[in-house]
Amino acid sequence: MRPLPHLAAAAVLLSVSGQAHAAATIEKVEVRGFDLDNETEALMVENINVALSLNDVIGRRQGESRLEYLMTEAQTEAREALEPFGYYSPQIKVDAARPGGENERITVVIDIDKGEPVRVRHSDLSIEGAGGNDRYLKEDLAAFHPQVGDIFDHTTYETSKTQIVRRLADRGYFDADFIHRRVEVTRAERAADIDLTWASGIRYDMGPTTFHQTKFRPGLLDKLVYWEEGSYFHQGKLDRLRESLVGLDYFNNVDIQAKPEDAVDGRVPIDVNLTLAKRDIYTTGVSYGTESGAGVRFGLERRYVNSRGHKLSTQLDYAQKRKNFITQYRIPAFKWLDGWYTIAAQVYDEQTDYIDTRLIKFSAARSGQINDHLRAIASLNTVRERWAYTVADDGGGALAPLVYRYATFTYPELSADYVDVDQRSFPRRGIAGSASLRGGVEGAGSDANFAQLHAQARWFKGIGSSDRLILRGELGHTFTDGLSDMPPSLRYYAGGDNSIRGYQYREVGPQVETDKGKFSVGAKNVVTASAEYEHYFNASWGAAAFVDSGSAFDGTAADWRTGVGVGVRWKSPVGAVRIDIARGLDDPDSSFTIGLGIGAEF
Repeated sequence: MRPLPHLAAAAVLLSVSGQAHAAATIEKVEVRGFDLDNETEALMVENINVALSLNDVIGRRQGESRLEYLMTEAQTEAREALEPFGYYSPQIKVDAARPGGENERITVVIDIDKGEPVRVRHSDLSIEGAGGNDRYLKEDLAAFHPQVGDIFDHTTYETSKTQIVRRLADRGYFDADFIHRRVEVTRAERAADIDLTWASGIRYDMGPTTFHQTKFRPGLLDKLVYWEEGSYFHQGKLDRLRESLVGLDYFNNVDIQAKPEDAVDGRVPIDVNLTLAKRDIYTTGVSYGTESGAGVRFGLERRYVNSRGHKLSTQLDYAQKRKNFITQYRIPAFKWLDGWYTIAAQVYDEQTDYIDTRLIKFSAARSGQINDHLRAIASLNTVRERWAYTVADDGGGALAPLVYRYATFTYPELSADYVDVDQRSFPRRGIAGSASLRGGVEGAGSDANFAQLHAQARWFKGIGSSDRLILRGELGHTFTDGLSDMPPSLRYYAGGDNSIRGYQYREVGPQVETDKGKFSVGAKNVVTASAEYEHYFNASWGAAAFVDSGSAFDGTAADWRTGVGVGVRWKSPVGAVRIDIARGLDDPDSSFTIGLGIGAEF
């Protein structure tokens, strides 16, 4: 009769634990009770699945006792996985379903009622010391989340705390540390009390900057240090110096380190360690264009010519009907604005079915980085150009002898590029544009008085997670009474992949009649606009639909042309690849055009 008490105890345990589960193979685990369309709740489910030991044994047979243990542990694991989101008192039920009745494959179902979340009841945040009066640190404290009344989300809390820790270091409070760092959660009252206090210590100053490199003469790179020694330390100053050094393209590695442990009298020395890049870059390639024919391309860029940091680049494009040679010599210009003094020479020759033109151009320019978004260039240019159009005479279609025209124009030009986007390779938000103003005076190096204003802009807008809208506009105008004296290189054109798709390159605008058809001769004005909508099916592939419209014209009456089309987009490892098929709606020369573009947006 003595074994009876043991049997009674076992019966009690069975009723508390629930129905016993025989040995089985776990086929899958389902977590229920969440709205997966809600981003936060979807993250909760993901966190629970990561925590569940049951997911580690899917597809493997488990003995009865092991299965009971895993299902019991699932309650604890799911509860702990919800705590970072502020849910400390969930109701959790774990059960097993046998889809085939008595077969040994089961689905474990975890039903969860999150319950009421824990909310912030009290928040005591402060910074003692010099940092307590720092305007930016005060803004970070005011923006700290979660705030009173918010759900106590651990990730949000840690992110806000890390933001202040990082800001203290970025602004030179290298001795900063916590005085109080405590969060008390009262489950019964569903309340969290935050107590965070930092001691900032002093704010350090910028000390001496030392460049460790062996190629360039001493003092050359010192000009990039735009701050005064003894000014307040700020990480942003080092970031700007890094951008300047990377932009030089002298080095393949730039390592800038602040050394607060070596500070003297509160001044932090800055060590800049630089690894020289390979001096010469050679490029070769082949090309083909319907207008230019088959061609080859050669290039040489010498990253540094001498210890003064001068640069040299040369590019030759040699095709059947078009040849272009350009060389540039650049000298660092660091004293006022990061930039370059550039001397350039260009020779261009084109002999197509309708035009025979040749030009020589010399330029001297000074570029400068105004701020993070704006870059400006001031230049002085001289162009000598010869051109003639191949036209039929009046006697039955024979070609008339070429009559060459010559022009010389010397003019200053001021241009600027503005880019403010979230990412340059594939922007989803922001605006970018360029503007230029140039002009010459008859008798002062130019064959006619003229002034030209040209502007372009692009606007990017991400829609949802997979779509993007791109709007583009262009406007150009020439102020002159001597348009007939203006060479082709100083006139405006429309048509082509970067203008009005559905029309050939430079197809739109004033034309001349030749034995090969009509060809554009360039215009006084240009106006184009474009709207493009892209949708991506996954991380790499997408499609686009677009409409382009505009014209190049001399008077006030523009011969407006519109093109529509579709395209394929691929985010390749070497940059975006764009293939477009477009059709012009207003008497195009071709029934459709195909365009190909490769590379980042900027």
